Amino acid sequence: MRPHARRVAAPKAVQAAAVRSNRAGDDVPYALRVSASWAWRLGVVLVVSAGLVWLLGHFSLLIIPLMIAALLAGLLAPISSWLRRNKVPSGLAVAVTIVSFLGLIVAALTLVGRQLALGFRDLWDEVLSGFDQVQGWLADGPLRVTSTQIDSLLNEATSALQNNSASILSGAVSVGTGAGHFAAGILLALFALVFFLLDGRKIWRFTVGLMPRRARPAAFGAGIRGWESMTNYVRVQLVVAFIDAVGIGGGAALIGVPLALPLSVLVFLGSFIPLIGAFVTGSIAVLLALVANGWPNAVFMLIIVLVVQQIESHILQPLIMGKAVSLHPLAVILGVTGGTLVAGIAGALFAVPLMAILNATVRYIAGRKWEQDPMLSRDSEFGPPGAPPPDPDDGDDAEDLETIRTGAGPDGDTDTTEENLR
Repeated sequence: MRPHARRVAAPKAVQAAAVRSNRAGDDVPYALRVSASWAWRLGVVLVVSAGLVWLLGHFSLLIIPLMIAALLAGLLAPISSWLRRNKVPSGLAVAVTIVSFLGLIVAALTLVGRQLALGFRDLWDEVLSGFDQVQGWLADGPLRVTSTQIDSLLNEATSALQNNSASILSGAVSVGTGAGHFAAGILLALFALVFFLLDGRKIWRFTVGLMPRRARPAAFGAGIRGWESMTNYVRVQLVVAFIDAVGIGGGAALIGVPLALPLSVLVFLGSFIPLIGAFVTGSIAVLLALVANGWPNAVFMLIIVLVVQQIESHILQPLIMGKAVSLHPLAVILGVTGGTLVAGIAGALFAVPLMAILNATVRYIAGRKWEQDPMLSRDSEFGPPGAPPPDPDDGDDAEDLETIRTGAGPDGDTDTTEENLR
């Protein structure tokens, strides 16, 4: 065959193969082809997400304190903003806000500790009496455990502790290491909180400035909407914790359990720690009722704790929290459960705020809302083309984000489109 004929035949062979491939594709149902396209794309997303979770798990000492600092910044930003609007310098406003917050936490914990110490001192005789009652029940009840058997069990427990001293020491060292990491995390969270309140907006502008020019308006506006959603979450969580404290503390006072006030404070603080906080504070309430008033009162206290916690989990969290962060109640429940399975307590704590941020940012970007966002209309760097240059005296901090959310300017007026970007 001549060379020219071979060159002509080759494209014809390719065309024939393409036709056969198209015919083979036509034999596959359209729904199956669409499903396959969705399946492999969804698989890639899941694999990348799992890889990110695995990678972030190795940096938990860095990631978790930063996320806690962000939540606290959302809670404390209104106070810092109010001080700035009243002509308090930025650094002093942030310092006063953080010191006041830490002072409040320390005062609450001191009140709880002192009241519990005094209360347990008064209840010590009742504790000894209760121990004697338990020992008498073991001896005279259906178990028929004699004092000699109890002493034998105590001796065996002591021998077991002595024989496993190496394991206990190793566990103590592990606890000490965990305590060191916890202290380092607290310091890192406080350090990050200072700069989130002081230079939050500058940090965000710098981060968005690293993106391509066309992507900056969408990223800047979406970040602010995500911040608003996270701030709503923190404030609603504050309300839920208050309701828990009133429910359990009020129930304890109603049935005559001592130390109801410090118990309420303890429940309020523990409500911010998913799972463990509710379990520990509920156990303390039931233990107080048991020691002070006996088994019937403890059972009533246990019922009150379970009812309040069920109301929180199945009514307050899904309905109030879901409405505040624009999430369906089912999404809230599934998010908390999934976060707990993936990352334990940290996953339960950050699942809802992360879902709220993701929901707000995706809606903002998918709806192309930055094109009509008045917040961006006067910003030449992150706004649409033709926007005037921003004021060289840039404001700093999450105050700007809070001002955007509330619509109140430094003088208390509501026409703050220009002020929000300064």
